[in-house]
Amino acid sequence: MQTRQPFMTTPVSPTTTVVIGPQYCAPFPVGLEIVRTVKTFANDQFSVKNVTDNTVFNLERPSFSVHKRCVLLDYAGNPIVTLRRKRMTAHNRWQVFRGKSEQMDDLLFSVKRPDIFQLKNTLHVFLAKNTEEVFDFVVEGNWSNGSCHVHAKQSNIVALMSRHAVQTTGSDNFVVKVEANVDSAFIVALIVILSQE
Repeated sequence: MQTRQPFMTTPVSPTTTVVIGPQYCAPFPVGLEIVRTVKTFANDQFSVKNVTDNTVFNLERPSFSVHKRCVLLDYAGNPIVTLRRKRMTAHNRWQVFRGKSEQMDDLLFSVKRPDIFQLKNTLHVFLAKNTEEVFDFVVEGNWSNGSCHVHAKQSNIVALMSRHAVQTTGSDNFVVKVEANVDSAFIVALIVILSQE
């Protein structure tokens, strides 16, 4: 049986990117492996492991939801954030809330396509207090090509995802490098949204 280790709480430095929580920030680069296994047409399993092969995040999807909705869970099954796609939006807007909430007071960030029609896959990320004048982060790349990068508006890259060289039959495997002092749960939430686009 695997021992599951939580992310450790780390001191927050001025250069730390905390969106979901400081316990998901490490003072060194973090390597993660994302495995999405397709079980049926409408259902798949999405898990995230650390370099010691311990599961650190899982995804819970309700069997029925008016909005496309899922909950990111920690290693112990506790809800971290709820990701909800808004219906009937031209820019495929997603909202991400603390825990299992869907109340605007608990909104952490929103994600949308900058243009209705895009030549390249780009998502703009707006933190909760942002009036959406200028994005806070950008996700470029796509799930099907197996690569993406996330960068802050100052253009420094905070995370990279690439397809894992060894593929398991019936699953997508990706490795993610999250830079030091960057919120890993935030990066995983963005990759979940990317996988749904």
